[in-house]
Amino acid sequence: MSENIIAPRTARSEDVGAGELRRQFESPPLTTPPPPPGPHRPGLALAVILACQLMVILDATVVSIALPGIQRTLHFSTAGLSWVQNSYLLAFGGLLLLGGRSGDILGRRRLLTAGIALFTLASLLGGLAQNPAELLAARAVQGIGAATAAPSTLALIVSTYRELDQRARAIGLFSSMSAGGAAVGMILGGVLTSYFSWRSVMFINVPFGLAVVLLAPRVIVEPERHRSRLDVTGALTATLGTGALVYAFIRAATSGWGSPATLGCFAAAVVLLALFLLVEARSPQPLLPLHIIAQRVRGGGYLAMLLTAAAMFGMFFFVTQYLQLVLGYSPLRTGFAFLPLAVLIFTGARLAPRLVPRFGVRYFLVGGPLSVLTGLLLLTRIGPDTTYAPGVLVPMLLFGLGAGCTMVPLSLTILAGVRPEESGAASGALQTMQQVGGALGTAVLLTVFSSATRHPAAGESAHALFAHGVSTAMEAGAVLIATALAIIVGLVRPPGRTRR
Repeated sequence: MSENIIAPRTARSEDVGAGELRRQFESPPLTTPPPPPGPHRPGLALAVILACQLMVILDATVVSIALPGIQRTLHFSTAGLSWVQNSYLLAFGGLLLLGGRSGDILGRRRLLTAGIALFTLASLLGGLAQNPAELLAARAVQGIGAATAAPSTLALIVSTYRELDQRARAIGLFSSMSAGGAAVGMILGGVLTSYFSWRSVMFINVPFGLAVVLLAPRVIVEPERHRSRLDVTGALTATLGTGALVYAFIRAATSGWGSPATLGCFAAAVVLLALFLLVEARSPQPLLPLHIIAQRVRGGGYLAMLLTAAAMFGMFFFVTQYLQLVLGYSPLRTGFAFLPLAVLIFTGARLAPRLVPRFGVRYFLVGGPLSVLTGLLLLTRIGPDTTYAPGVLVPMLLFGLGAGCTMVPLSLTILAGVRPEESGAASGALQTMQQVGGALGTAVLLTVFSSATRHPAAGESAHALFAHGVSTAMEAGAVLIATALAIIVGLVRPPGRTRR
């Protein structure tokens, strides 16, 4: 297979510098290897790939508004209810690296189809669940299916679109789904829960999943596979280490940072992830080639993506709760309150690929996080008497536009210069940063919220106490975004527009 993520490679071009990154954004390569036969309808192939990505991203948030109905129907405890989301995030985030490397070896279209088939079956069983154990098991299997399918999506876009401009637009749409899918999940969850029941948020996956399973083999061309042995030891240590890290933060949010369970999970995560790095450094065919993350620009981009996703998912979680518990919004109204945010994320992600060649990537990789940071800082001012407009709406608009303008350039920066045979691993690592970042961000902000609301002031109302906790959590989210911005400026060092 001769394709590359952004441009053809030369010897040792994995060390992507600012100059090369600028050239990849601003001009197509002068010479391009002749492409192999592609799908007759690349637009339909892209639609199938994007439907797959939207499904797996939606399910991280679509159930959040349905949680009260789930609790009433299946008699979840308050602590147990959090696992409806966490079981999905744990399985999804913990297995993404394995899914990415498996696609390189076994075939990306094959893995996408199999993963969505498993995801669809689990969605059906989850909608039919009669007790908490059945629902949690279905959510975990959904996460396994998502981790199997998701890493292949971006790699299949790369193999489908050869021209730089077309590829950038396709990746822009993909990033729109990734960035806006969580917000769309809020809207869809509100509509389905209000007009049907919580079970509909599971059943809605079935027709779309069946469509993907039926269409994918017909419209998506299977890229060349790269025969090699799967790094089983690396897969095991990566999965267990990532899962232990996510679980440690979840336990910290519920049991406290000093509890033996929390400390034990953190210790296990450190040991397992250190072992993973040791295994990968010595493996002739590693699950995650370490040079992918060791290069300064790409490694900084991965870390910035993790922190950005952490702030995004944390904001979604707390603003949803604030609208319902403090402002008294219904699930339907809460869902539509996120519509401006979703529109701005999609708009920013669509505009970025068109504007980056004209203005340079620096304006987006710096200006986008600054807009997100401003929105979060405004959310730190909310209180029990804050109104939706302008108190919540204006920060949402700034957050959405900034997130949309950040995700596409950051994704392109991370994937620039990755070798074709490693594109699945690089894509899996990128999505691991997004999903694990979302789980970690929600857990960290929840811990901050719990600390802020543990000792209410005399005479403080429940609404005032909750609003104070949300405000404090948004301060923590602002710290995450500020750190991501510092990493972008200090490590990624995005280039400006080339003078011609």
